[in-house]
Amino acid sequence: MQPVPNFPALTARTSISYWFGAFLLGNIAALVAVVAVWRPDNADEPVPMRATTVSAVVMWAVFLLFLRMLTRGLGSGSWRHDYGLAFRAVDIPAGIALGVLGQFVIAPLVNLPLTRLFPDSFDTGEIERRARELSDSATGAWVIALVLIVVVAAPVVEELMYRGLLQQGLSNSLGATKAWLIAAAVFAAVHLQPIEFPGLFAFALLLGWIHRRTGRLGMCIVTHMAFNACGLLLVSLLD
Repeated sequence: MQPVPNFPALTARTSISYWFGAFLLGNIAALVAVVAVWRPDNADEPVPMRATTVSAVVMWAVFLLFLRMLTRGLGSGSWRHDYGLAFRAVDIPAGIALGVLGQFVIAPLVNLPLTRLFPDSFDTGEIERRARELSDSATGAWVIALVLIVVVAAPVVEELMYRGLLQQGLSNSLGATKAWLIAAAVFAAVHLQPIEFPGLFAFALLLGWIHRRTGRLGMCIVTHMAFNACGLLLVSLLD
């Protein structure tokens, strides 16, 4: 049974417009911020953690500003009501279990036939490369920043944007199933890594299914946190 929409005034056109505006301006602002704090000596120089941190904070600040403008303009002004930003006790154990399942079962199963069919393109090391580079860039106190960005902030902001905003708005106009598939595809695509798309799309389907079942973001966020934490721990242990 599909839960009652939290934000009935949110349409597909509105959600796509706000998502696109936030994504475009957020990335532009993040790029400007990175240029302000880091100028590499050569093109092959790895991005330092300070630049990654500044980029993420600036971009997500823009995302949250767009979400705030939308809920104050068309909604109730309550993030809990409009975007379903609510938690229940069951979200923690269920979300952790689902996140572990997504990282160690669902994503590998999706990637397995691709690595067999296209071993040169879908190499496991290549799939994990970006996560490994991010982990390697954090040393000392910057490890704390890495954990806060990857395990805490990213799941909260991304679930607000892709389930609370995009999937909900699409669902109100196009129906739950189309919204579920489109939001998952957009979530996977915006990571801009084709090799990661299949696994991320499968995981996004899991997150979208949770949102369809619960009508809120609590379990989605915990699942996303557990998934990211397992991925970060995995590449750290394998170094």
